Amino acid sequence: MYCSLGMLPKAHIGFLTQFSIKDSSMATGSNSYIPPPQLTKLIVGPRNQAFSSSLLRTPKLFAHCQANHDSAVVTDDELSSMTNIKADMKTPRILKLDPALGPYKDHFEHRLKRFSEQKMLIEQHEGSLEEFAKGYLKFGLNKEEGGIVYREWAPAAEEAQLIGDFNGWDGSNHKMERNQFGVWSIKIPDVDGNPSIHHNSKVKFRFKSNGVWIYRIPAWIKYATVDSSRFAAPYDGVYWDPPPSERYEFKYPRPPKPKAPRIYEAHVGMSDSEPRVNSYREFADNVLPRIHANNYNTVQLMAVMEHSYYGSFGYHVTNFFAVSSRSGTPEDLKYLIDKAHSLGLRVLMDVVHSHVSNNITDGLNGYDVGQPTQDSYFHTGPRGYHTVWDSRLFNYSNWEVLRFLLSNLRWWIDEFQFDGFRFDGITSMLYHHHGINVAFTGDYNEYFGEESVDVDAVVYMMLANDLIHSVFPDATVIAEDVSGMPGLGRPVDEGGVGFDFRLAMAIPDKWIDYLKNKNDDEWSMVEISKSLTNRRYTEKCVAYAESHDQSIVGDKTIAFLLMDNEMYSGMSCLTEASPAVDRGIALHKMIHFITMALGGEGYLNFMGNEFGHPEWIDFPRLGNDWSYDKCRRQWELVDTEHLRYKFMNAFDRAMNLLDEKFSFLTSTKQIVSSTDEDNKVIVFERGDLVFIFNFHADNTYDGYKVGCDLPGKYRVVLDSDAWEFGGHGRVGHDVDHFTSPEGIPGVPETNFNNRPNSFKVLSPPRTCVVYYRVEEDILEEAKDDVEDGDLDDVEKIQEATHVQSGNSKSTLEEEEEEEEEEEEEERLI
Repeated sequence: MYCSLGMLPKAHIGFLTQFSIKDSSMATGSNSYIPPPQLTKLIVGPRNQAFSSSLLRTPKLFAHCQANHDSAVVTDDELSSMTNIKADMKTPRILKLDPALGPYKDHFEHRLKRFSEQKMLIEQHEGSLEEFAKGYLKFGLNKEEGGIVYREWAPAAEEAQLIGDFNGWDGSNHKMERNQFGVWSIKIPDVDGNPSIHHNSKVKFRFKSNGVWIYRIPAWIKYATVDSSRFAAPYDGVYWDPPPSERYEFKYPRPPKPKAPRIYEAHVGMSDSEPRVNSYREFADNVLPRIHANNYNTVQLMAVMEHSYYGSFGYHVTNFFAVSSRSGTPEDLKYLIDKAHSLGLRVLMDVVHSHVSNNITDGLNGYDVGQPTQDSYFHTGPRGYHTVWDSRLFNYSNWEVLRFLLSNLRWWIDEFQFDGFRFDGITSMLYHHHGINVAFTGDYNEYFGEESVDVDAVVYMMLANDLIHSVFPDATVIAEDVSGMPGLGRPVDEGGVGFDFRLAMAIPDKWIDYLKNKNDDEWSMVEISKSLTNRRYTEKCVAYAESHDQSIVGDKTIAFLLMDNEMYSGMSCLTEASPAVDRGIALHKMIHFITMALGGEGYLNFMGNEFGHPEWIDFPRLGNDWSYDKCRRQWELVDTEHLRYKFMNAFDRAMNLLDEKFSFLTSTKQIVSSTDEDNKVIVFERGDLVFIFNFHADNTYDGYKVGCDLPGKYRVVLDSDAWEFGGHGRVGHDVDHFTSPEGIPGVPETNFNNRPNSFKVLSPPRTCVVYYRVEEDILEEAKDDVEDGDLDDVEKIQEATHVQSGNSKSTLEEEEEEEEEEEEEERLI
């Protein structure tokens, strides 16, 4: 869910050279600036202008703490231990990274203290944070010795029963007992050694409130289904415990954590070319190979958690421990994840802990019957309701809410082998105002103001990240935050919130603004460069050019904004491309590539945008007669050989391959040496690669001088104008470009654009070309490493990339290791 919904993000305020301390973040969306000397220098232009590349309402301690449902009254010794926490804590290290945070030292110390106190209480009363997060083994329906035990936290219930297929939906003989903490439980004995509740049978929780019987799906249910033949039928909870013969067993280990995530964001339900809901297994068999072929290393799955309303895009969750039954069973989802792992793809889950569907019949909201907040999953009153999303908000200070949410994270990691999460709607969690109608200008008071920050939610996120990285140290956890809160992407022990990455949410907003509101000659090279590099030092970002929300009904994809109706009639290679199509394909490649190369330490693409999917997304609803026509992916467009969609797809594959071979996303060397407004050219280095983007609509520059760091010989490694990518083939790929020294070594002001060396290139209009430095001693050893059996289009683009690069490895050692591996494989064969 796009967090800027209902917000008023501030537009960029121009190219600044001076920043005040308190206004030093210069945040627009997720990007922030830190002044020297804390930044990694990013030189922009010849004037040596540097950019970064790279409050408090004190809540009460938890009202009740349950240790296996024993009393958790805080003793004098425990209070003494808590008091000593602050004395033992050192100044949060995050303040050393960014001294401008110094005035907010009290906030960071308070936050760390609250986290330490809460974790200590959990350890004292539950054993450990990791054990606390195994609530799914105790709550809900679980097989224990001699029967099935069902437990449910429902303090507001006066009576409770378990009903279902197993007892003919008559709970008179299956009444539950309540303990002092509001947890109801019952044990259903086995019959002749067999469970009384059969696998895949329906169940519900029946409880009385104010004298009225209420029927709800168990909160911890692991599967829920609906009768699709009945319009607006309610969901049923399903007891899921397949026999060994039907239980999926994982066959492949998790792939190693990549240095930089190249993420393919996907929605399983809308991933088929036919107008219908696709299945987990079909996605695994038909879509995963496409993702792998395009050299992504990570898949991010949306809409996994059960949601009764399909049109919510999966963001109005009803059943947190259940997979979306529209696409299959839990075992089917395990098959998908295992298949991804077999291809070397890690799998992240889009997790929604920021709010809850207001659906009473099917979801968690049904457990709110007007009780006080300490007995509910949610806050009461306005604090418990999101006015823009029309959904309920968790009370993150509640012990059982913490158990529920933390266990939910561990459930998906342990049971389904997910490799991490993308946390949705973080801005709504961080602030009491939820970011609604707030323009984040970058003033640090906006992030740590006295009445703005929801410390309960921040502490929950710190606990969540601590847990995730403890249970699975190689996990990748991404925050979707539009505000740019400092410290969100720093470790918990430093005083940060603990996320590995944040989404660079200002970037797609900038491209939308340019495409909708500016002519091509009004595009500012300085503004584009600054928008892409304006991020906090040491807090990693995942960059993306367009959001999935961008193509929701009423808006368009970048490709459709660029080419519009021409995409219906002008995409055939059998006729000459129209000016609109030629411009559209060229800019589509450039926008996505410069976003990847300059916008962060990771990259994300939404399903279909890699080949310029046309039109928009419109889930079935009353307004479109419940049509699935715009709720699918038209793979036939990219598969049809004579259509131009294949060119954008080929370039997407090549730019991912470029990072695979040169690892430029992980390089801390990121230097923008020129933002040439007159000629509409941006030149920068990422690692030892030199990137030249010519955004001019008409001008070709022959002998265009570009600066670089290292002397030597440079050749083209990737060229958006190559024939293989639908270009015009104007740049020679076999040309050697020799550098010339510029000025005095080590004296930037005497250099060319602050670079000690330079070489000259041909730069056609609306193209991007990447040059690599040729290592003479390994040039002859470069081999085409296209694997047999790859798809034809993959073979073409990989071969093209190798021809352009002349060398696919950055070091001699890597080449030698590869040859040794090949020799060993041949020996074994």
